[in-house]
Parts: sequence; structure tokens; C-alpha cells
Amino acid sequence: MTDEEKQQAVTSEDAVLTADALKAMGHPLRWRILCALGDKEITVGELAKQIGTTQSNMSQHLDQLRSKRILVSRKEANRMYYRVRNEALLELIGSMRSVLCETNLKES
Repeated sequence: MTDEEKQQAVTSEDAVLTADALKAMGHPLRWRILCALGDKEITVGELAKQIGTTQSNMSQHLDQLRSKRILVSRKEANRMYYRVRNEALLELIGSMRSVLCETNLKES
């Protein structure tokens, strides 16, 4: 196997981590969170208000996204701020939105 083939080979662990992350992103409320965040950093309370759910519910979903390494958080005083982990994930989310939005799924 060449070095290039080794780099392209997907390990079982990588496949599981990727599938788990995509499952987490596939939940409707979590997808709304990702879309609301975009490239911004937002508090739990602001997200809950914007999406229309409780802070408790929001925190549970944010924890899922953080545990799958999609989001990162930081604490400032008594507030938790969340943002998408990196630019590559922002690009992926943007691509998924443009490819999978309803208007692009219609048959030609």
C-alpha cells in the first residue's frame, strides 16, 4: 500500500466517529442550532430564545454536539458560549444546507 493509499484509508474508528457526528448533526433541533450559530459564538440562553426551546433542553443538545467534537464552548462569568469548532465544519454545514435544502431536492 502506498503512502497516499494509507492516508486515504478510513479506519473503523474514523468511520464510527464520522457516523456518530453526522447522526448528531442530523437531529432537527441540533441542525437548527448549527444553522443559528453559523460562524458566531452564542450563549445557551440566546440560542434557546432564538430557536424557541428551554435552556435545559438546549444545553442537552449542545452537550451532544460538543461531545461529538462539532462544537466548542467557553465559560465567561456565569454564561456558556458555543461556536462551531472550525472552518472546515462551517464549510461542511454550509454545503449540506445548500445541497439538501428543499429547493435543491426537487426533481428537474
